Amino acid sequence: MRYDLSGRLVVGIASSALFDLTECDAVFRERGEDAYRAHQEAHVDDVLAKGVAFPFVRRLLSLNDLAEPPASLVEVIILSRNDPDTGLRVMRSIQAHGLPISRAVFRQGRPSHRFMPALHMSLFLSAHGADVREAVAEGMPAGHVLETARVDDEDDPELRIAFDFDGVLADDSAERVFQSAGIEEFRAHEVRNATTPHDPGPLSGFLAGINRIQRREEEERRRNPGYRPRLRVSLVTARDAPAHERALLSLKRWGLRVNDAFFLGGIDKAPVIAALDPHVFFDDQVSHLHGTAPATPSVHIPFGIVNAPS
Repeated sequence: MRYDLSGRLVVGIASSALFDLTECDAVFRERGEDAYRAHQEAHVDDVLAKGVAFPFVRRLLSLNDLAEPPASLVEVIILSRNDPDTGLRVMRSIQAHGLPISRAVFRQGRPSHRFMPALHMSLFLSAHGADVREAVAEGMPAGHVLETARVDDEDDPELRIAFDFDGVLADDSAERVFQSAGIEEFRAHEVRNATTPHDPGPLSGFLAGINRIQRREEEERRRNPGYRPRLRVSLVTARDAPAHERALLSLKRWGLRVNDAFFLGGIDKAPVIAALDPHVFFDDQVSHLHGTAPATPSVHIPFGIVNAPS
């Protein structure tokens, strides 16, 4: 029977985001591909340590308990530059960690993001920035996972996701106004266009998939009053009043929603994000993520004018 992905939230993830490949990457850089292949073969049964995106992926997949077997709400697929032989260690590590991931694309030395539309993916995560930038340049929703020192609380059942707005959930049209004309013209522009929604940005489709699961959680709570929803979504943006209205209107017109909204008006995001404690935070500006990444799994979305080559 054909396995249909179209109704599921599908996330592609590189092994570099799911696992800690520091040692493997060092072998490749210092000794070359043949040594890397030999290293992976010699250590095929050595389980790879959890990487930055592991807590996010584990919690996302756990939401499949809301579906009636054999159906699922979430599918995670490995997209890797490894060849199938060296990818064997990745798949064995996935099994050892108990992650229900069974599908993978291994492309020896070549990027896999071009298969995202065929696999109905609304997000691709990798720790290799060049692959992410190439994917985004081709119009794909992709993010560069940054290193973090956060230690996951595995007893915490919630999955908390935080998004920036401009250049992440929305396009970068307002950011272009800010970059060219400054903050006052940006605010005036947003007031003039308060009733006109922005065009959706690169991660709007991913949020739509998250919202579908939240609606399933609401159904479960109505059926079972003891059920406690596990998914929580926050908007954390440098916008403030009056520019907040257009952001909220845009979400509503797109049919999307968030549980929390932080309109910070230039306040440093890092302490707010630390208090919020999301399992992943998406932002298009590296300057913001330098502050959040040490304590929070943070993902750079290299989209729009702020990420254009200088």
